[in-house]
Amino acid sequence: MALTRKFLTALGIDADKIDEIISAHSETVDALKAERDQYKDDSGKLAEVTKERDKYKKLAEDAEKDPFKVKYEALKEDFDAYKAEQKNKETAEQKNNAMRALLKEIGVAEKRIDAVMRVTDLSAITIDADGKIEDASDLKKSLKDEWADFIQTTQTKGADVATPPTNTGGTAAKTREEIRKIKDTTERQKAWAEYIEAQKGM
Repeated sequence: MALTRKFLTALGIDADKIDEIISAHSETVDALKAERDQYKDDSGKLAEVTKERDKYKKLAEDAEKDPFKVKYEALKEDFDAYKAEQKNKETAEQKNNAMRALLKEIGVAEKRIDAVMRVTDLSAITIDADGKIEDASDLKKSLKDEWADFIQTTQTKGADVATPPTNTGGTAAKTREEIRKIKDTTERQKAWAEYIEAQKGM
């Protein structure tokens, strides 16, 4: 039922109050109409936004299937693998050069360095930012014990007398892993010497 002046008069409401009620009612109705119209506008905009979203979604899906993108990703992966390989080679070369320098520093004979390097595990050492071996002082001590027979001395001695080859009793030289497990320093050095001599004859 509409809220009219006649209806309000029938309810026994004073004339001056009726005007106030009708005025307030009109304002409420107008506000509701405005809100309704706003919702209608927003509904139309939502359809446009949804359409735009679907458009960009399709573009993104097409980009994922783009053969050029696939090729780029493959090339990037290959390049990253190449960089890693070059970095590993560079690190290996730094370790090799640093170890050779260290062996020379502790007095290992120049002609023995190659032989020592062939049986040295470089994966156990770490290189710092300056290309130096970390904890070099501890490593020096270990190397001096390990390769004492190969370290040159300044002592003057008589002419060397030819010595016959060491008789190993027909047994093959130990492997590098076996030699590293020998706890006695003298025995370990002897085993290294036999190993290197065996390598020379191969």
